[in-house]
Amino acid sequence: MLSLIWWIAIHAVEALFLVWVLRWGGAERLEGTWASGFISSFAPRWNAEGLRMAALILLVFCAITFVAGLFMPSLRCWSGGAC
Repeated sequence: MLSLIWWIAIHAVEALFLVWVLRWGGAERLEGTWASGFISSFAPRWNAEGLRMAALILLVFCAITFVAGLFMPSLRCWSGGAC
């Protein structure tokens, strides 16, 4: 199980990356490159709008899992619930 500090740090880094893609020009920089694979394995074929849409969906999912893990520490397991 991840400690609360690690849980917050991991989600903060993920959220910062997704906000960069969504709002600060990251989608244009990643468009058509191998680095867009951080969003999805299909992302190198996507345009900037598709990358922004995926980042928005992932940001919402990130926020939901962050809040859930914040109040239910048993959900902070990364693989198979073996923590």
